[in-house]
Amino acid sequence: MYSAKDYRKQAWGTLRGHWGVMAISQLIYLLITLVCGALSYYVIGAIVLILVSGPIELGIYKMSLYLLRGEKVEIPTLFSGFKDMSRAIILWLTNYILIGLWALLLIIPGIIKKYSYSMSYFVLLDNPNMTANEARKRSMELMKGNKWRLFCLHLSYIGWILLSVITFGILYLWVLPSIRTAEAAFYKSLLPEEEKSETFDGGFEDVIDVDVEPFESSKNDDITF
Repeated sequence: MYSAKDYRKQAWGTLRGHWGVMAISQLIYLLITLVCGALSYYVIGAIVLILVSGPIELGIYKMSLYLLRGEKVEIPTLFSGFKDMSRAIILWLTNYILIGLWALLLIIPGIIKKYSYSMSYFVLLDNPNMTANEARKRSMELMKGNKWRLFCLHLSYIGWILLSVITFGILYLWVLPSIRTAEAAFYKSLLPEEEKSETFDGGFEDVIDVDVEPFESSKNDDITF
């Protein structure tokens, strides 16, 4: 079983040579989501939020997953989710509502469900014939017994997140693509062998050693900073 450090290294190695495209795409993604969020207080803004959020979310996931598989990604790839608009909108909206309803029970159930649904966009990308509901259910199956591991992966980025805060969020343009790509690597590791239509270049055994991460702890810990 791979550790958080393994997934991070895979992400850093995958992103080498592609930081510019991913950082610009992340900036566009953040600006769009911020504008949509600000407009959501108005009826027309809420409609725009629903129509845009799902496709743009699917696009940012697609960039990380495809890049991990060695496929070419460009800034227009960010908007490729609009070609699958109906499924993307339904998935985003239903995930948003369900997580919100679970969060009403207390914060923890909402967080648990968020992790349960976390692979749904990757599943949707890999299965064009699946409905949004089927993609979410498949994500829940994949994440059984793995939610804590993904939480540890996210927590292992705490050092980079703190540095991003110090740089007034500028570093987020590089940190967030790394997190998303690490999530894509995590997703691929959860799939049964017969579902892995693509493989990692060299696998984790030959992962590129990128020693640029601060705040690292014991190698025996799943959470390494």
